[in-house]
Amino acid sequence: MYENERIKIEAPPEVEKEHGSKLLLGYLLGENRSVVEKMFNRVSNKEYLYWDKAKFHLNRSGDAWYLIRQIRKISSVEIPVKSEKGIYFTWYRPLYTDKYLREIDMYMGGAFLADTTTTVQVNNRQKYLARGIVEESIASSQLEGADTASKYAKKMLTEKIRPRNKSEQMIVNNYRVMKKIENEYKDRELSLYLLQTLQSELTEKTLDDEYKSGELRKDSDEIVVNYDAMVAHVPPKAEFVKYELERLVAYANDDSDFIHPVIKAIQLHFWIGYLHPFPDGNGRLARAVFYWYLFRHNYWAIGYIPISMILKRSQHSYAYAYIYAEQDDYDFTYFYDYNLRCVLKAINAFNEHIEKKKSENEGVSVIIRTKYPMLNSRQVDTLKFLASGNDISTSGTSYSLMHGVALRTAYRDLKALKELGLVFSYSDGKNVSYKIENNVKEQIFEKDV
Repeated sequence: MYENERIKIEAPPEVEKEHGSKLLLGYLLGENRSVVEKMFNRVSNKEYLYWDKAKFHLNRSGDAWYLIRQIRKISSVEIPVKSEKGIYFTWYRPLYTDKYLREIDMYMGGAFLADTTTTVQVNNRQKYLARGIVEESIASSQLEGADTASKYAKKMLTEKIRPRNKSEQMIVNNYRVMKKIENEYKDRELSLYLLQTLQSELTEKTLDDEYKSGELRKDSDEIVVNYDAMVAHVPPKAEFVKYELERLVAYANDDSDFIHPVIKAIQLHFWIGYLHPFPDGNGRLARAVFYWYLFRHNYWAIGYIPISMILKRSQHSYAYAYIYAEQDDYDFTYFYDYNLRCVLKAINAFNEHIEKKKSENEGVSVIIRTKYPMLNSRQVDTLKFLASGNDISTSGTSYSLMHGVALRTAYRDLKALKELGLVFSYSDGKNVSYKIENNVKEQIFEKDV
């Protein structure tokens, strides 16, 4: 049925069962326990490694690997995701889990933008959110084959340019869905209808003629997941998928037993990827549901952090996180470990971006103050704000609220900026708004966020 060869992960050396049982019993009774625990921690609690990497820490010993896997099984619990064979996937909770989740909680609550008292920080929150959603939309689409260059894709989204081809349409679709998740869908419970709606919106104008958006795949579609010209995953039968989607929806909406939101969001991501319920758009849908779940559970800062940018930089590891989980005795921990680390990497990348922009803003402030020493701090901050993106404007009322000054003072400041040729005014309905002059922006400010 499938033309491509199936990917098979490297098999460890065979261990005779009776010998392996004696090894495990010896470990449980304390013989060589400290030695085994050191090996176990190196390949399970620093990183969660499969045999192809773990063997280098185990002296290529099949006996050691047998022990590692048995200890993992004893220490693991089932998760709701079930394979087509009726076997539940299991999860081992690595020792670093609480530490990493604590770090994520600190940032997802907005610690990186905690200082909201200053004008710059208040303005930057919306700017950084827009950047995060744009970057996520582009990278998630590129993971599925969109070949549009990131620089043009950003221009297309920010300037609302009509997409010219399927790749560009994928990116636009992803962007619209991310915005809807942030503004609307996060307030809805998950349902089969919402999953179909998300898939339909993600695949609008991009599906092959034989498929219809929002429709679950059929067995006759013969959909497989390929990686490197090989079959990475054969999705379950359609009847099984329909039943499991009901369980997935119920699990997503059930908050009766506490499960850390990041852990549960990763489980939902994996579950959709495993079921592969639609003919196309499943990867984008899985990542969209990951964002939906975290937005819904008040992890509002997830919007600043484009996880797919990290996934895109390590596509091989992303693919094999699925493959290891399915082929190594249904061990979900591989996928969990990889995705948890990606969230942390995305947070670190965002922090580096913030620090870079802080440094650049300090430099811009020096330029403005040197060139226009007559400007006050309110005017300097306003110029930086107006130059920070495309089509940004302010009004007397906005200026007054942003800086905590009287409306009269606000208009006096803006009038001075206009007289210096730094901004221009225009009628915006009943109000007068102000934008930075293009030549000023091009000379001393960067256009990108």
